[in-house]
Amino acid sequence: MFRPTRVIAILNRRRFPPWVHGVRPLPSPLVSRAAKPHTTIPTVHSTARYIGTQVEPTPLTQPTIFALASAPGKAGVAVVRISGPRATQALLRMTRSLQSSDSDTGIIPKPRRVTGRRIISPTTGIVLDRGLAVFFPGPHSYTGEDVVEFHAHGGAAVIRAILENLALISGFRMAEAGEFSRRAFDNDKLDLTSLEGLVDLLNAETEAQRKQALRQAEGGLYTIYEQWRSLLVSSLANLEAVIDFGEDENIEEGVYANVRSTIEKLANDIQSYVSDERRGEIIRSGIHVAIIGPPNVGKSSFLNLLAQRQVAIVSPVAGTTRDVLESTIDIGGYPVVISDTAGLHESTDVIEMEGMRRARERVFLIDAAALLPDRANILPNLTSIVDQLAPHPDLGGLPQDEGVPTNLWVFNKCDLVPPPLLAEWIQHLQQLRPGSPVASLSCHTQAGFDDLLHSLAAHIQSQFDTSSAPQPLITQVRHRQQLRDCLECLETFLDMEEGDVVLAAEELRYGAQAIGKITGRVGVEDILDVLFSQFCIGK
Repeated sequence: MFRPTRVIAILNRRRFPPWVHGVRPLPSPLVSRAAKPHTTIPTVHSTARYIGTQVEPTPLTQPTIFALASAPGKAGVAVVRISGPRATQALLRMTRSLQSSDSDTGIIPKPRRVTGRRIISPTTGIVLDRGLAVFFPGPHSYTGEDVVEFHAHGGAAVIRAILENLALISGFRMAEAGEFSRRAFDNDKLDLTSLEGLVDLLNAETEAQRKQALRQAEGGLYTIYEQWRSLLVSSLANLEAVIDFGEDENIEEGVYANVRSTIEKLANDIQSYVSDERRGEIIRSGIHVAIIGPPNVGKSSFLNLLAQRQVAIVSPVAGTTRDVLESTIDIGGYPVVISDTAGLHESTDVIEMEGMRRARERVFLIDAAALLPDRANILPNLTSIVDQLAPHPDLGGLPQDEGVPTNLWVFNKCDLVPPPLLAEWIQHLQQLRPGSPVASLSCHTQAGFDDLLHSLAAHIQSQFDTSSAPQPLITQVRHRQQLRDCLECLETFLDMEEGDVVLAAEELRYGAQAIGKITGRVGVEDILDVLFSQFCIGK
């Protein structure tokens, strides 16, 4: 992380007060520096949006946007959302009460109360549908603006008629993808982490993903990061007071020592937080599990059984699987990406060798492995699988440090093995690989499959369960990078002597800026463009 030299840092300190890289209170009348030094801690919430130092107000001339907020297609109910300074025009010009005469228009329903309405054309007065209308006055709405919703019948012709007639009202236009959420962000209704959680909630396919995304969308991450940023801003304000009024008798002694103690604890908290083995990111993107073993041990059959469909070709011919095949399934509420890989054995076939190279390469990317040994040569085969996966040394039940995949050993074709012999194999494996979970099944008869699923779900839950975590986990790579940048600034601060208070203040400033980038308190326009493109039109 680049930081300016001492001379540039001193100039920056004089040019920019502590709140430049965060949220500043609204401007107040000028007062003398002696009467009001700039040691005031900036407020967390404000009535206007600040990105960097530029205010982005919401002008009355801003277009009013509308879009279908429910899923497109035939449905019982369709929701059309309208937001903007002229949203009430949709109520005044396009609705009429169900019991009224044709001249009864211009009535706005009570806020947040569902009211039956005839939806009409603003130009001809023709009835388009009978439905419901709801009014959410700003700033107490999703976007922070006046919001109106029409709940109509979900037929394609009805939806098209309502949208076409809304477009006839002056100042109205169709919303772009994510534009409602963008306005919520601009009006301080949502922060950047909450928006990312909302995207994850819309894309969640499993229970674990839903819980994690909802916790983030409700502001769980924002609360943590904003507390840390506020601590940095407060500490920075104290150091600025020491710099500007160090000779004043009103400045208490030991201010620097108190700041140092605060920063030391904060650095420890952040370090502990980022040392989470990427569990939040893994749940968000899926737990990657590779099926590894020699040819013809049932790897492809195992994948098909887990996926409950024919994903891979099953053949008695060795080397049928040449490339890595993937299927995403829900196991115990967790998203699991299962990969079938080429069988590991000695071969001179160029294509088979490429397939085995990709299998070994996949080991670097997985979070766990399902290892299927060859029952025909079971005892030496237990170690040969691991040996063939070199240069990756971390398979086979080694200590589960950060980044080390965990393994589930699966004995397939157990219907062809006498129970006493199978018990002997399992006992030998447990001695060879202590602590590694073991399961047996027959992909042909599906015997033992339910027990294996239970064992696999329990194994995944033991590694990735976040329900007991005291804080929401990191879910984005960019969060982790900004926290590491902040941590680097704090460590640099702690290495400084007390006499370097000017440079020390700069480190805290850069640390606060790094955290501000996570929540959107600092300019993040490039991130916003990508993020809002992932929303649907009506969100």
